[in-house]
Amino acid sequence: MLIGVLVAAPILAVVVDGLVNAGSAELPDDVGAMTLTSIWLLLGVGIGTSVLGIGLAWLTTAFDFPLRRLLSWALVLPLAMPAYILGFVFLSTFDVAGPVQTALRDWFGDDVWVPQVRSLGGAVVVMSLTLYPYVYLMARAAFTEQSARTFDAARSLGAGRARTFWQVLLPLARPSLAAGLALVMMETLTDFATVQYFNVQTVSVGVYLVWKGSYDLHSATQLAALVLLFAVAVLAGERMLRGGARFHQRGGSGEGVARVPLHGVRGWLACLAGLVVLGAAFVLPVLRLATWAWAGRDGSGTDPLDARFGDYIANSVSLALVVAVICVLLAVVIGHAQRLGGGALVRAAGQATTFGYAVPGAVVGIGVLIVMAWSDDALVALGVEGGTGLLITGSVIGILIAQVVRFVAPAHQAVDASYAKIAPSITGSALSLGAGPTRVLARVHLPQLRSGVTVAAVLVLVDVIKELPLVLLLRPFGFTTVSVWVYQLARENFWEKAALPALLIVVLALVPVFVLIRGREVRGRNLP
Repeated sequence: MLIGVLVAAPILAVVVDGLVNAGSAELPDDVGAMTLTSIWLLLGVGIGTSVLGIGLAWLTTAFDFPLRRLLSWALVLPLAMPAYILGFVFLSTFDVAGPVQTALRDWFGDDVWVPQVRSLGGAVVVMSLTLYPYVYLMARAAFTEQSARTFDAARSLGAGRARTFWQVLLPLARPSLAAGLALVMMETLTDFATVQYFNVQTVSVGVYLVWKGSYDLHSATQLAALVLLFAVAVLAGERMLRGGARFHQRGGSGEGVARVPLHGVRGWLACLAGLVVLGAAFVLPVLRLATWAWAGRDGSGTDPLDARFGDYIANSVSLALVVAVICVLLAVVIGHAQRLGGGALVRAAGQATTFGYAVPGAVVGIGVLIVMAWSDDALVALGVEGGTGLLITGSVIGILIAQVVRFVAPAHQAVDASYAKIAPSITGSALSLGAGPTRVLARVHLPQLRSGVTVAAVLVLVDVIKELPLVLLLRPFGFTTVSVWVYQLARENFWEKAALPALLIVVLALVPVFVLIRGREVRGRNLP
């Protein structure tokens, strides 16, 4: 219960501070424009990820064409490409000085018209390409798990495949699609590095600019509360998309919808559609990063032996290791408490640990600042000089706390999944033989939790190394991680220097993606 309270405290602190100081903080003059831009960004990315995710999921589920087996799992790979990395690769390719516009000017003259790249539209394209796998995974799982009886019943009543898809299968997949879109919206709200590349000012960008520009905590809190309001609206929208209907079906574990073979040109066009998306979202950006990194091996780019490179990697790895260890320990304690306690309050505390992952990083970061400020005031009131202020401005303690709050949820989910496989009778037998809770944990639970603990640690490690908003918001002067270094180099248009650290982040991010793919293949062969 204590863990649940501590993890939820930063989010609650934003709400309390926002209510207490409502109307007294000075908000930026363009907060209305930021809000409207955030709404348009959410709508654009939501539409883009829905079209790509649902379309590709149906294509690989309902049809058979060349390279379908390869594409069915390879289309998940863009999950390993952070949006802020694809963003600067996209700009370096399509911006005014990039090879595409240069070639167009050479062919058609200097007056040739090209769309504005650094714009809301450019940000929507990049974020849709990196986030569509959330919808793709949810949609494909929903389509493959649906019984062929449902599909055949609609066909027997005279509906064509297209009508059956729109009126039967897609409504049945609505809960999964709503969950995938909610994840996309949360990631979109959290991002502020990518949108800054494209000169798009969202509310999350406003939180960062207000705090780093004036260190006005209450003004930043008001904007963070607005971001939190967006997050609540997203979650409410997810529930509304599900509606009050029930989505039960008969024979859900059947053979699934029969695939229709696509021959000749139609088959290769279907294959090309998948390859184009995969190439734009993952293959071509990785090749471009690898080319830049290779070109910089002679010292003209990012020298792998650069002392700063080693320092930044050390900062990222050490931070990730500490956060992963803390999150896994907390997840094991939470799961153990739920197994032995099991009351309503304990279950509610376990749910409270997911709050940090369910809200944007800007809210978590500002919430940690508020909690630390309150702690500082309390210590001063008790006569302790100095308080805890230096924990934020002079060390990485603030980053550690914020990242634990943010990433204890995926660790808890992974460990809880392993706990679910341990029969309650095993725990009961150990207790009946006189073993205490600590011994049950050490001798019974932990040996059977090794796979879940490993997955939890890997997920948290990679998430922390990729994490950018929290580190940018809370880092003390002089503390830089690999993700922050990539962001700073890309902001200055040093594409080649940013290539090697960016490629390192992508390679590390591939680890949980391959774990996910492997897990889906083992469980029922959902990616045939």
